[in-house]
Amino acid sequence: AATIVIMLARYAPRAFRAAATVRRSLSALAEEEAFAPLRPAVTMFSEEEVAVRDMVSSWCKAELQPHVREMDREGEMKPEILQSLFANGLMGMEIPEEYGGSGMNFTSACIAVEEVAAVDPSFAILVDIQNTLTNNAIRFWGSQELQDKWLPRLATDTASSFCLSEAGSGTDAFAMKTTAIPSADGSYYTMNGSKLWISNSKEAGVFLIFANAAPEKGYKGITAFVVDANTPGITVGPKERKMGLKASSTCPLTFEDVKIDASCVLGEVGMGYKYAIEILNEGRIGIAAQQLGIAKGAFNATMPYLRERKQFGQAIGDFQGMQHQVAQLATEIHAVETMTYNAARMKENGLPFVKEASMCKLYSSQVAERVASKCIEWYGGVGFTEDIIAEKFYRDCKVGSIYEGTSNIQLQTIAKIIANEWE
Repeated sequence: AATIVIMLARYAPRAFRAAATVRRSLSALAEEEAFAPLRPAVTMFSEEEVAVRDMVSSWCKAELQPHVREMDREGEMKPEILQSLFANGLMGMEIPEEYGGSGMNFTSACIAVEEVAAVDPSFAILVDIQNTLTNNAIRFWGSQELQDKWLPRLATDTASSFCLSEAGSGTDAFAMKTTAIPSADGSYYTMNGSKLWISNSKEAGVFLIFANAAPEKGYKGITAFVVDANTPGITVGPKERKMGLKASSTCPLTFEDVKIDASCVLGEVGMGYKYAIEILNEGRIGIAAQQLGIAKGAFNATMPYLRERKQFGQAIGDFQGMQHQVAQLATEIHAVETMTYNAARMKENGLPFVKEASMCKLYSSQVAERVASKCIEWYGGVGFTEDIIAEKFYRDCKVGSIYEGTSNIQLQTIAKIIANEWE
């Protein structure tokens, strides 16, 4: 006790003076904050963003939902639905209005992806690739000529594909073998090689292709090209027979002596590896939005059944065991939503977001799979049939842990950044 008294006598006056200073500082800060705009939660959207959400949700229910099962069975997208995406401005979300785009922000594009994914993830990946990869790559690094040529078409009538992966270069993307050798005068390039797992390739009218223009330089020779899909020498192969996302075409591409004008180079020669890394970082937030939509779509489709289905004289949703499962998954969905839109806001505000993008991509794929799987279980035997949409969400979500960077790659990216933060 004597020791405590001595310490109080020694340190208390100093502590009291410090506390008084803190109180004065907090008081001044409170006065400033009283006149400062409120900082909304990341899941609180602007009026414009809410309007996007409501419009896309209504469009999905009216024009997309009635055809989802048919397109999944046939493995084809209905052309009129694709055209409707363009007509409603969903394929050029961030393209400026002067090019025929919607002139929205990145968050709005993610909202659109989420809402479409809650109804049909096959169309969501089309909307995602168009908005977060191809459109933005051309906006960021395309010459004025490329922007003038392609942005109006991408906003109004032309789907696109992002062509990076090859048979021998998946995760190790920069081990690609496709080459684009410049002519002697540098006026054109001759492309030879192939790509694999190219989403939307049957529907695409333009390809963003990564090829090595100087193989002797290794990955520093990789260059990006914006190429018309009808260019002679380009062949789109047969569609892969996939577990999920069946309406979305996934095909191999082959290039045989394809002549590409030098004006088709995106940005600088040899900088393709840098562009691919940077655009995929933001693309991962789009994939998280897709996985979030899948989780919400499965969850929302299943919840009414938990009230309708009766066993042992009560709704199955009233059993405590079920309530705890519902609460757990609802919590995880909310966590994914918060992570995804936090990463989107960070990207919009020019903050470093690579770690957060990898985190939300990783976690969203895990949660979507858990939610879709549980929803099948909650339905019981009927959940294992095609009569219930939960099984489609389950099939469609699995690729979330694979494309645009596997889950292991996301873990490695997160770990590296954390290690650098603590050096």
